[in-house]
Amino acid sequence: MPHLRIPLLMLALLGLFVASCSKSHDMDPDHNKSVYMTIMMDMMTQMDAQAKTQDPDHDFAAQMVLHHEAAIKMAQEELKSGTNQEMKTTAQTIITKQQAEITQFNAFLSGHPARQPLVPQFTQLQKTNMDKMMASSDKRTITGRADYDFAQLMVDHHQAAIDNSEALLVHGRENTTRALAQAIIADQRQEILALQDWLTRNK
Repeated sequence: MPHLRIPLLMLALLGLFVASCSKSHDMDPDHNKSVYMTIMMDMMTQMDAQAKTQDPDHDFAAQMVLHHEAAIKMAQEELKSGTNQEMKTTAQTIITKQQAEITQFNAFLSGHPARQPLVPQFTQLQKTNMDKMMASSDKRTITGRADYDFAQLMVDHHQAAIDNSEALLVHGRENTTRALAQAIIADQRQEILALQDWLTRNK
């Protein structure tokens, strides 16, 4: 039946296309089972649920506490599961620096009520930056090598902190948060360079 050949061929091609898409999507089925990815996804859930005042300084500080806590958890996992001393040293540095910054952010929050005028666009900027971080992380190939996965996901995590800090410098009004944002940008840019260098040397 010649008149059926074209429809059947089209169905066959469609089936191959769907199978191909499914295969490419499932090439890394353990991606979201990574401990590091789980920490990042939990952080996103907490950030989404956190109340937003639309005061940039307050919301930056509150979200950065959650962001730093996730980085510390990832670094603690690296110390537990990693085997590379260079990455373990990096992880310990992250823990030390970010614990200190959490203390500073919490001190700021305890004495800083939300102030007018509100800046609703800052809330959207933070959300956009965090979604970009997760999109970048989702494109990563999770190798199962603790050191390598920690390094590559921490690059994305740090970049989101830099992006949110740069947004704060545009919209923030408090010297305390602006100084913290500048320190985060300087520190984490350097750490990203070091992480990328390590990744290149340890493919």
